[in-house]
Amino acid sequence: MTDIKSPAISPDEQTAPQVMFADFGLAPEILRALTDQGYVHPTPIQEQAIPVVLQGRDVMGAAQTGTGKTAGFSLPIIQLLLAHASTSASPARHPVRALILTPTRELADQVAENVKAYSRHTPLRSTVVFGGMDMAPQTTILRNGVEIVIATPGRLLDHVQQKTVNLSQVQILVMDEADRMLDMGFLPDLQRIINLLPKKRQNLMFSATFSPEIKKLAASFLTNPQTIEVARSNATADNVTQILYKVGAEEKRDAVSFIIRERGLKQVIVFSNTKIGASRLAVHLVKQGVKASAIHGDKSQQERMAALEAFKQGEVEVLVATDVAARGLDIAELPCVINFDLPYSAEDYVHRIGRTGRAGAKGDAISLHTDQDERLLIDIEKLIKQKIVRLHLAGFVATSVHQPEHKSPRDRHERGDRGERSERSERPARSFQPPREKIDPWFLKPYEPSASTGNATAASVSAGKSLTAAKPQKKAALLGGIPKS
Repeated sequence: MTDIKSPAISPDEQTAPQVMFADFGLAPEILRALTDQGYVHPTPIQEQAIPVVLQGRDVMGAAQTGTGKTAGFSLPIIQLLLAHASTSASPARHPVRALILTPTRELADQVAENVKAYSRHTPLRSTVVFGGMDMAPQTTILRNGVEIVIATPGRLLDHVQQKTVNLSQVQILVMDEADRMLDMGFLPDLQRIINLLPKKRQNLMFSATFSPEIKKLAASFLTNPQTIEVARSNATADNVTQILYKVGAEEKRDAVSFIIRERGLKQVIVFSNTKIGASRLAVHLVKQGVKASAIHGDKSQQERMAALEAFKQGEVEVLVATDVAARGLDIAELPCVINFDLPYSAEDYVHRIGRTGRAGAKGDAISLHTDQDERLLIDIEKLIKQKIVRLHLAGFVATSVHQPEHKSPRDRHERGDRGERSERSERPARSFQPPREKIDPWFLKPYEPSASTGNATAASVSAGKSLTAAKPQKKAALLGGIPKS
């Protein structure tokens, strides 16, 4: 866990007195938990946010991802709730007093781990609820009573509907990564949840970025908030080296495996824009001898958590993920992230590369782009207000790109129809000629009337009249038969 590990300190800063967690007046139980993990000095966002939250004020906190926002709100929350802590087994003595909302399951699980670690020596209870898991165990925990609930909006509303959670005594509401929640369409759910809470409460909103839409949402439920920004909005960390390689669209998979081999990377997150793209890339890397796994929305929650745990334990070297994993993942000493695809949203670029270079460590953010990505690249550089360094991927030669002159027999068998159509298309086109019908030469002669034409016509007319007169007239037949004449 690296959520609140102190950043690297320059020689010039070593002479200045450093703030310590003990300076905030935190309870001995909390300080003991921090000491167990070796944490002594807060990060800048924690240094500024913790005192303000302890005063009971509403807060809008913005900081670069990976700087410890989670501890910035969870430590003072635990401190404030200690006044209501109880060792009683009665659920009535453990109502929900703090609600922390997150956009993704992975982030919810990460925040829950931090809260549990910080409150381990206190009587306070906490739990996490999110979708993709059986509701029964969550229901049991909620009914036994918990003071702190970390949840995704959808699953929380499921529990509200089932009447397994009561939010009428919530004193503190936290929206973590609020901009992402708006991007994912959670605004109606957020409004429903806010309407269920007491009017008088403390509200905290933390995120790496604050768009105009987020500020509008904040104005609707925050009361005279204290804005805390420890870095320029949407800025990227200085300790993350950003590199850009231009490759062909059909070469990107080979480029990823080449970068991993050349750099000897043993722990890297690769981001893809699509679920099918993430799965295909993971399969490709496995075929190249790389231990890789994919996590995305089509995976079950158990599969995603198992893949993430295997990655943290080093059993998986490469985690190929969609943006579902771009927020909240806290991997200790993650040296590199790779953007297989440039994100459609420029702000997602900031969050993706924020997975590396956390807690003051150095990191590399490598991005691949094609000619079709120029618009996305312009938006990203405009947002972060800097040019990303363009480099040539020296020594890279794509090996699995389809080459017609080196087809294998299997390729020829699978693509035989396509090849034959291609060869036929190269032949000169023939004009279409419809089949001609045979014509009798008699019909081509000019019309020549004969002298007997008029007599013949009159004769034929009189003959026709006589034939008509000779025909017997038809009689109508009724159901009773033909009447007798």
